[in-house]
Amino acid sequence: MKMKKSKKTPQKSEEPHDDLDSEEELSPEEHKKSLEKLKKIDPDFYNFLEENDENLLNFGEDSDDNGSEGEDEEKVHEPGPLQGDSDESDFEDEDTKPAVGKVTLKLVSQWQAELQSEGKIKLPTLTTVIKAFNAAMLRVAGDEGSQGEFKVEGSSVFNAVIQMCVLYLPGAIKKYLGMEQTGKDPQKCKHFIKIKGPLMSYLKDLLKLLSGVTSENILTVLLKHLHQMSVYVACFSRISKQSLKKLITLWSTGEETVRVLSFLCILRITRNQQAALLDLVLKAMYMTYVKNSKFVSPSTWPGINFMRRSLVEMFSLDLNAAYQHVFLYIRQLAIHLRNAIVVQKIENRQAVYNWQYINSLHLWADLIAATSNKSQLQPLLYPLVMVITNTIKLVPTHQYYPLRFHCVEILINLSKETNTFIPILPFLVEVLTTYDFNKKHKKVSMKPLDFSCILRLAKSQLSENGFKDSVIERVYALLLEYTANEAHNIAFPDISLLAILQIKQFLKACSVSNYTKRMRQLMEKIEENSRFIDRERSKISFALNDDKMVSAWEANIKAKGTPLYTFYENWSKINKIQKRKKVSKNDETGVELPMIKRPKLLDGQELKTNKDKDSGPMELFPSDSEDDTANFKMSDEENETKPKEKKLKKKKTNKNKTKASKESVQEDIADKEDVVQDFSVGDWYAL
Repeated sequence: MKMKKSKKTPQKSEEPHDDLDSEEELSPEEHKKSLEKLKKIDPDFYNFLEENDENLLNFGEDSDDNGSEGEDEEKVHEPGPLQGDSDESDFEDEDTKPAVGKVTLKLVSQWQAELQSEGKIKLPTLTTVIKAFNAAMLRVAGDEGSQGEFKVEGSSVFNAVIQMCVLYLPGAIKKYLGMEQTGKDPQKCKHFIKIKGPLMSYLKDLLKLLSGVTSENILTVLLKHLHQMSVYVACFSRISKQSLKKLITLWSTGEETVRVLSFLCILRITRNQQAALLDLVLKAMYMTYVKNSKFVSPSTWPGINFMRRSLVEMFSLDLNAAYQHVFLYIRQLAIHLRNAIVVQKIENRQAVYNWQYINSLHLWADLIAATSNKSQLQPLLYPLVMVITNTIKLVPTHQYYPLRFHCVEILINLSKETNTFIPILPFLVEVLTTYDFNKKHKKVSMKPLDFSCILRLAKSQLSENGFKDSVIERVYALLLEYTANEAHNIAFPDISLLAILQIKQFLKACSVSNYTKRMRQLMEKIEENSRFIDRERSKISFALNDDKMVSAWEANIKAKGTPLYTFYENWSKINKIQKRKKVSKNDETGVELPMIKRPKLLDGQELKTNKDKDSGPMELFPSDSEDDTANFKMSDEENETKPKEKKLKKKKTNKNKTKASKESVQEDIADKEDVVQDFSVGDWYAL
């Protein structure tokens, strides 16, 4: 309400006004009378006004005392600014607000020098750099409508801002919080509340950047940076979950280096918030592992093996929490197996006889084997072994011999690592006695079948001679491995007796000399080891039911060495060399091998010229056009070399042209290798 400081009768205002100002203006005397009337009518409300707004009750007194009765202008009370505490208030501090303007390379170099200064790092410097990073992200997203305090234009400025944040911001934040020597939780640092708002904004922008990158080299750099920032990511639960979701995707589908770095980030974030995140991470990683292990080939095997080993590491963080998950998932595998045994339908058998099921068995076997020295997961060993053995027995036909061999490998590893006797020999010698190896083959294959990436054989493959060669090869290898692991056992002569009898039965029935020669050699080695154990066993003076003495005797025999294990070690070395040769021949053809000549790359002058070309300031995102940064699709340079290689194959007549083109391809490869070397893992942590 507006009051005129005059004793004249108040008049209505001639100017138009809204409903809130529609009341007539009152003089101070009339206002006092209304207040006295209010005191009589509602004394409680009057007391409330007297306690909370004393100026309202003393209305007009100041004006009378100061002698301002004749003034036409009055003083109007204006409300002051609202004050409140929030996380963003520190981020929007008046002292930290920089001038609005365009980011230049000179500004970036100035900020970079402040981040690297030996003195104290100031909060305005950090907030300014983070706002510049946000402006770069707005430039990438093409969000011109959103207004920020900075504007980033041009690929060179964009590269400079990103490079400054990636290389120097983590160390500056660490120095500002005082974590250089203590290494304590950031949330317990004195100044964390001031940097909390900007830090949250930076991490959100970093995740956006990580989601938009397609180049493997740039992904590698950003993941190394995220690994340094993982300590701060763990301070925000929502950002932690968002980052873990993206990292798990990269862990399962990325290139080898990207997978490793993603796992290291997952491990670090989870360990910093283990109580809140471990269960969610274990479930998400296992489901991703099962999803991405559906198809197995020589190219996907390394990735599946890496996921399995890293999952073992994650489950080993807390075995008590892991028990709940492992018990549940083994129970699910057992339910699928029981349904397949009881119902006997194709769809039920297919739910068991697939790569996802076998890879799950492999995972839990590796986990129990890796934690055999701890007792939490050992009660799950027996049910897991029962599931694996009954998986072999579900359909024991010739077509599923590859699946049988995969299950036997899992059982052998379990038996070896947990020091537990598992009856595996019957599943191997059964192959020798149930299949007729004298049967003539209908087709001739150039090489044996590779069982490493298949579970079921087609009927056409069963009629090839390569099938029988591969079966004998796998039976020989698995029998040798298992018996060599049990060679120091005090009961080895008794364990191997049945296998020796069935191998002799096979030798009598089989007329193929190549097969009988190998199996006879294995039988002789097993018999030799049995005689050795018999001789050593005849010297003992303790009772066979004395477990401690038996364990000590077996450890002594194992330390001395057994004939069978010595033979196995020599065979294993030769076998590994042969496998490497097969892999190198299968991966590359004869035409593609001479495309890149290593001597040319190793030439000292060639390397020097390449290094001279790459000398100068390093760019994280090498791009000359601004459209590349706007679209943010950073393609790999490897695709540029492929058309050149195809042209080389077609033009074989002109030798001079092919040599020149080969040298250009070699220079491109050398340049790319220099870029990768600049961002090696060892150099990164030295920054």
